Amino acid sequence: MMTIEQGLARIAELGSADHWLAVVVTTRPDGEPSTSVVNAGILPHPRTGEPMVAFVSRGGAARLANLRKRPTASLVFRAGWEWVAVHGSTEIIGPDDPAEDVTAEDLRLLLRDIYAAAGGAHPDLDEYDRVMAEDRRAAVLLRPIRCTANQGRS
Repeated sequence: MMTIEQGLARIAELGSADHWLAVVVTTRPDGEPSTSVVNAGILPHPRTGEPMVAFVSRGGAARLANLRKRPTASLVFRAGWEWVAVHGSTEIIGPDDPAEDVTAEDLRLLLRDIYAAAGGAHPDLDEYDRVMAEDRRAAVLLRPIRCTANQGRS
C-alpha cells in the first residue's frame, strides 16, 4: 500500500512531467461520476499547513456544485503509462464559499499560490487577479486520504 507521503511524491513527479494536468472526479446529484480536467498542484493548507492537492475552479462550474453536496473527490495524474490517483475530502474556499479566517486578500493570494503550485507563471498577476474575481473562482483543497498508483511501464 502507498503512503500519503509516497503518493504526494509521485504526484509531484508525474504532475511536473505533464503540465500538472489531472482528471478530477466528483459525484453528480444522480450518483454518477462527473469528470473534468484541471491543473492541480501540492501546497500547504492556508490554515493548518498540512499538505493538500489543490486546484482552482470557475465559480459556476458543476464540479463545485457537486463538491458542495458531496465533499469528496479523486484526482488522477499521469505521464505516459504511469499514473497516480489521490482520493480525499475537499474544502472549497471562494467568494461563494467563504471560510473562517480567510479574507478576500487571503483568497487572492491562495489562488495565486495554487496557480504557481500547478506550474503556472502569469506575465500579469494583476490581470490574473481580475479574471479570478470576475469568474468568482474558488480554491478547491483536497485532503489526501488514500493514494493509489500503477507500478509503471517501460
